[in-house]
Amino acid sequence: MNIALFGGTFDPIHTGHLRAAKAAARRFALDRVLFVPSAHPPHKQADKLTAFAHRYAMVALACAADRRFAPSLLEAPTPDAEPQYTIQTVRRARRTLGPRDRLFFLIGVDAFLDLPHWKRASNLLDLADFIVVSRPGSDAGKIWSVLPPGMARPAPGARSQGLGSSNEIRLRKSTIRILRGVDMRVASRDIRQAAKAGRPIGGLVPAIVEEYIRKTGLYVKGGRAGL
Repeated sequence: MNIALFGGTFDPIHTGHLRAAKAAARRFALDRVLFVPSAHPPHKQADKLTAFAHRYAMVALACAADRRFAPSLLEAPTPDAEPQYTIQTVRRARRTLGPRDRLFFLIGVDAFLDLPHWKRASNLLDLADFIVVSRPGSDAGKIWSVLPPGMARPAPGARSQGLGSSNEIRLRKSTIRILRGVDMRVASRDIRQAAKAGRPIGGLVPAIVEEYIRKTGLYVKGGRAGL
């Protein structure tokens, strides 16, 4: 099977996430996309996140409409509340795979460009093939600039400082594939602010997630951010 991990806080999951996952599944013949809500993301330790149970519930609801999608507990809360690093998640996922399964990691280009700050970035790039979603207007060629030295070897048609006509970068043990043209301009922050202000969020999140937000009072002042 071709299996992709799609991580994030998903606070809340929105239509941009789902468009990216569907485009990746179609383009790269993914059999399964595992949506992995993060309980303790290292880069958001100072942020107050909605309770994991709510975020996981919204992911589960959003995944129900596509048989290829499934919620994952790979980054569920731990008793010590220690930060959860992507390399740990990928290693746990790989231990569950069969010898012929192929693991991908789905990520937006903006998040990927933060790669130099990731824990053991070089080792992480060796463990999975990456699918980088390049939103319209973004410069996917910047991906080259954040790769560790000696990690990449140009694919045919690619230049040393850009992708050229190619949509992939060959690494020493894996490949980065560029998924272009996906509109992910929806932002979870904007959805939270709209819900808090009582503005409609229809079309920004799946209808079933919109209903969940309304019924639980999430993001409304005094709503149930925790459980």
